Amino acid sequence: QVQLVESGGGLVQAGGSLRLSCATSGRTFSSYAMGWFRQAPGKEREFLVGIRWSTGSTYYADSVKGRFTISRDNAKNAVYLQMNSLKPEDTAVYYCAARPSPVIVTATSLYNYWGQGTQVTVSS
Repeated sequence: QVQLVESGGGLVQAGGSLRLSCATSGRTFSSYAMGWFRQAPGKEREFLVGIRWSTGSTYYADSVKGRFTISRDNAKNAVYLQMNSLKPEDTAVYYCAARPSPVIVTATSLYNYWGQGTQVTVSS
């Protein structure tokens, strides 16, 4: 059974940094694409960045390009999201997701597996 567990969220001041982790289990993800999404209150879930597990190739949404960095650790079966220069508008619940295809896509409906989310709050 595939499981994704996010951690690393918290409260940070504007301009600060956080590193989110997504621990994976249940299968080998070498043929998967992984994604990070977020959802703010009253808003739709938003794609941030994806990574092709096998090659490490990435795709970023314009809203986080240059500030957020995705990476994966094959040995630890984990995916990370390094977030720098955080802004109050980055406040949201952040989710890790996986899809059984190496192609990175932005649509939430095309990701089969989701973590429970981790709250990130950025104060001004």
